[in-house]
Amino acid sequence: MKAIIKLALCLFVVSSVSFADAQTDAAKKEFKTASEKFDQAALSGPRQIAIFDEATLALPAGDKFVPASAAARLLRSMGQTVDDKRLVGMVIPDEADAKWVAIVGFIRDGYVRDDDARHWKADDMLRSFSESTAQSNASRKAHGFSELEVRGWAEAPTYDAATHRLVWGVIVRKKEDPDDAVHQLVNYQTVALGRDGHLVLTVTSSLSSFTADKSIANALLGDIDYVSGKRYADFDKLTDRVAEYGLAALVVGVAAKKLGLLAVLLAFAAKFSKLGVAISLVAAAVARRFSKRKAAPSGTKGRQEPH
Repeated sequence: MKAIIKLALCLFVVSSVSFADAQTDAAKKEFKTASEKFDQAALSGPRQIAIFDEATLALPAGDKFVPASAAARLLRSMGQTVDDKRLVGMVIPDEADAKWVAIVGFIRDGYVRDDDARHWKADDMLRSFSESTAQSNASRKAHGFSELEVRGWAEAPTYDAATHRLVWGVIVRKKEDPDDAVHQLVNYQTVALGRDGHLVLTVTSSLSSFTADKSIANALLGDIDYVSGKRYADFDKLTDRVAEYGLAALVVGVAAKKLGLLAVLLAFAAKFSKLGVAISLVAAAVARRFSKRKAAPSGTKGRQEPH
């Protein structure tokens, strides 16, 4: 069993009330199969990953990319709704004790005008985000997921007009969890605007590890480059489609749609002691196996995770 399977197993447990009690045999079987396919499909860096016909991701050594089909199957096995037209795939670290996961998607809604960036108010955006989260809690609870609460900005929305890139981070927690940095989750969004739409890279981690994981997210965003003719500057006002929303609406709208996924990704803030004896034994076995891995050759090029 590899680190990816361990990661998926943890996600599945936390997204459910109980691995043993809340899942049918069919659901368990599908999750196991989806996890295996997820592992088999993972592509190790360094390599170039095509993002539709829009951009490329320079996947570094030390990270793995799982294409959309395998990533979607795993997410669906955990009760998540997936838009196949938007999902590009998932990026995960190739290590035993993964603390973050990145979801990559491309929204082909057209060119997003950025002229409202100078006028937005972060407090108003956070209030709107909090209200939409509260309104969706009834549906979330009805589907067996925890109710979520927005706690504030980990990083208020900022837009770089020179690179046409937008970042923000919102703090979310499950209502039943303790109100501390370990149990609070940061949903960190990085958006790269293009001619036909925008690429969204979501990294989720616990608030306690956000500083380190934020730099990973920014590095991943820096590894993405639009191909010639698809860049924001290539926009043709005479022929190209313009999105029906601006940057402010993009922040609130995109973030709100990601909260269903957050209910699953809260696994990264959980301790194995809460996952049950069987899962703890699996985690310990995997950790022992990967602690014995040989160090990568000194000449290997890759992103180093900050300490």
